[in-house]
Amino acid sequence: MLLETDEQTLSDLGIFGKGEAGGIFDVYNHVHTRGGGTVLQEMFRSPLGDKEQINRRSGIIAWFARLGMAFPFEAALLDTAEKYLAHSEEGAKQAAPQLPLSEKEIQGGVTAVIALLHAAREFIKRKEVAGLEGYAAEREGMAALLATPALEPALQEKAKGKLSYTAITAFDMLFRSREPHKITQLLNYVYYLDVYLSVAKVAVERKFVFPRALDKGSGELRLEGVYHPELKNPVGNSIRMGAGQNLLFLTGANMAGKSTFLRSVSTAVYIAHMGFPVAARAMEFSVMDGMYTTINLPDNLGIGASHFYAEVLRVKKVAAELGRGKSLFVLFDELFRGTNVKDAHEATVAIIEAFAGKKTGIFIVSSHIVEAGDDLRHENNIRFLYLPTRMNGHVPEYTYTLEEGITDDRHGMIIIRNEGILDILKKGRKNG
Repeated sequence: MLLETDEQTLSDLGIFGKGEAGGIFDVYNHVHTRGGGTVLQEMFRSPLGDKEQINRRSGIIAWFARLGMAFPFEAALLDTAEKYLAHSEEGAKQAAPQLPLSEKEIQGGVTAVIALLHAAREFIKRKEVAGLEGYAAEREGMAALLATPALEPALQEKAKGKLSYTAITAFDMLFRSREPHKITQLLNYVYYLDVYLSVAKVAVERKFVFPRALDKGSGELRLEGVYHPELKNPVGNSIRMGAGQNLLFLTGANMAGKSTFLRSVSTAVYIAHMGFPVAARAMEFSVMDGMYTTINLPDNLGIGASHFYAEVLRVKKVAAELGRGKSLFVLFDELFRGTNVKDAHEATVAIIEAFAGKKTGIFIVSSHIVEAGDDLRHENNIRFLYLPTRMNGHVPEYTYTLEEGITDDRHGMIIIRNEGILDILKKGRKNG
């Protein structure tokens, strides 16, 4: 069972970055193998939607974080084994035609696979590995593969011993023709281990916390000291939401930190559904069926759609999912910014009131239309928070720390005057 999401959400959160700019994926990507990188990408594209699976994965990574274990395999040997197995009958079905392996490449591949088998056996024998209950399925799976009678001769060889031509030929037949699927399965266990250990190291080095997943449908979200993982000097914030208060209405002036806060929370929710550690002091959350954010919604010029219509279609998609009875995490940054203030006001109030009635979901909406907040105060399950601006003379200063209530801070003209834009335009007119 997976968390449903879409490309808009992945783009909003910067999961994979754009161009040369890094993304959230790069924060966690310290794997040693190409296969591990592939597994990590799959995990990022497929967050989990089951409480037991999330807590199990989180428990494994947390245990490895406490253990501080280094990756117990040589990455170069794994790459050699992978390239070698790509020329097996099984590998050939999944890849484009390749030139035959040379004798030297066959020898290197056989040696690498034998070394892999030995390293895997030593790994599962380690006392600390045998003691991890959550990792038992992976450990037993590796043990079952290594116990295959056909692989016993390879395990009787020395890990990096010199082999005769006859032995190389026999093992090559074994690894590439008779049992390639078993070696591939073993590699897959190793790739998952690579991900677990690398993410565990990130958790330790960055002091990330391991969230606890709660039952689906309870609409709970508790975050303490959450911040965006890509910031160098972040300011953490805390929120708590539940069925009794399942919608957050956020206000604040431009540059006060609303978008950063929204990305911080939504990134934490997304990463938590992967079973990964997050940038916060503590976190508990109800597992969701789906997650949809709207932070940077582009105009759909391909179908001639305005920004407002693109917003309407986005709300319609979320409404359709909610109509199917799904528990969703939904976030809108500046709802209906693409239309006039009057329409935006009325539409914002109407949509938020409808969202607030979906008690199994979690909704966060930011808006510059503070008057909409006044119209929503009668809703008991809406929480009102804002990010304040403090004026130091004519210079706005920002705390980036949430406060209860609604703010009518508007400092757009102050910023424009501080930047001297009007003076530049006036001088330009005189010079013309």
